[in-house]
Amino acid sequence: MSSFFETVYKGSLTLLTDFYQLTMAYGYWKSGISERESVFHLYFRKNPFNGGFTLNSGLELVIDYLNQFKFSEDDLSYLSSIKDSDGNELFEKDFIVYLKNMSFTCNLDAIQEGTIVFPYEPLLRISGPLIQCQLLETPLLNIINFHSLISTKAARVVSVAGTSQVLEFGLRRAQGVDGGLSASRAAFIGGCSATSNTLAGKIFDIPVRGTHSHSWVMAFDNEVESFYAFARAMPNNVIFLVDTYNSLEGVKKAIEVGNWLKTQGKKMGGIRLDSGDLAYLSIEARKMLDKAGFHEAVIVASNDLDENVIASLKEQGAQIAVWGVGTQLVTAFDQPALGAVYKISAIKSSAGHWEHRIKLSEQSMKISTPGILQVRRYSNKNLFEADMIFDTLSSDKIKSTLIIDPEDFTRFCEIPKNCESEDLLIPIYRDGKLVYKTPTLIEIRERTFTQLRKLHASIRRLMNPHHYPAGLEKKLHDYKLNLIYKFKKKDQNEKRTPDLNASM
Repeated sequence: MSSFFETVYKGSLTLLTDFYQLTMAYGYWKSGISERESVFHLYFRKNPFNGGFTLNSGLELVIDYLNQFKFSEDDLSYLSSIKDSDGNELFEKDFIVYLKNMSFTCNLDAIQEGTIVFPYEPLLRISGPLIQCQLLETPLLNIINFHSLISTKAARVVSVAGTSQVLEFGLRRAQGVDGGLSASRAAFIGGCSATSNTLAGKIFDIPVRGTHSHSWVMAFDNEVESFYAFARAMPNNVIFLVDTYNSLEGVKKAIEVGNWLKTQGKKMGGIRLDSGDLAYLSIEARKMLDKAGFHEAVIVASNDLDENVIASLKEQGAQIAVWGVGTQLVTAFDQPALGAVYKISAIKSSAGHWEHRIKLSEQSMKISTPGILQVRRYSNKNLFEADMIFDTLSSDKIKSTLIIDPEDFTRFCEIPKNCESEDLLIPIYRDGKLVYKTPTLIEIRERTFTQLRKLHASIRRLMNPHHYPAGLEKKLHDYKLNLIYKFKKKDQNEKRTPDLNASM
């Protein structure tokens, strides 16, 4: 048997999907509708962390996945080995051959990475053969859900840190190898300056940072000896971890070694605090460093930090220039999932006409939106004003600038007429061919900063953020409402009338 790493990271990822996607695919094939053209949208229903925005992330990984989308011989061999309840092959041989010959031929439109997005807005719109669109549901959700969640968390942390740097330190607490790598990339897009994850640095060209841990100090007879040893070993990468035994005494020893470094023509980069009262200790350490002439030495802090802790420490006057954020960031500790979904919204009839599709629910938030959707963003004086979700099948007939909340029709907004606008979903694939030039990670990160600057401060704030107007164009809202009434009425009419003469 191949090892886990050989199997997962060097093999096909096409089977990275829920099994029911394959049973549905087989059902479409058996029913003769596998090639029917359809449209699916990927979106989420609520901003994470009780925040006012979400940062879209993960598109480049989606492209990587789609570029390799092909059932390998090993994949097909495995599927052929699966048995049904009677002990027969679950999938017919002709279906296996069909999968073997399948190649990606869909259209994909997407919102670019580093873009601020809001609930119910399609982040991806994929159209093409029904069977292909269906098979892509799970992997696309897997990628976008996690990436967008971590990028959003990072953006919140970086926003609170202000002019201070934020380093991503979470690899040891990340959810596995792939989780650690994805988190490092997503955190960099969200605004982190560097990562401790060396492999992420190699793969994604993210700056890497790190000096030494407590074990380094404890490997020597005393703290000051460990500092001297590290300074001799890496004189141009000196940040001393000072809290192994006593933080402020550790600062004194760091100053002693820092003075020695000066005699060698080098300088101490700073100190790191990893425990205790970070506000008090950083204030006292700053006084000590400044008094000793180390004005440029930075104070780095770590220890289960997140945006709320950082905000509190800054309010207390903490003198921290660099924040090392690990567990809370890479695991999205306070909300472990974004909850994005993937729904069919239109399908072509046998006559070649588009038919709208809608999923009903007793919960309004779970009712899907029909059509081939686009998101139009309106801006006014360099600030985002509102977003309109509309159906491109009737885009030429849009006259109203009224948008209505998808969950609550009593919440609506009239978009000012003097606004500029842009459509956020742009072409990525056409007929299975990549037509989009992927930006660099630095360019995506810069887009994040630009987008956040265009978002009003009341929406960026951590506590009780203002609700950004993002809703359905009135015509689409009315059409959706009519469909709901239509299917509800149809359901009621189809209910069987009880036979009052039947025996009890």
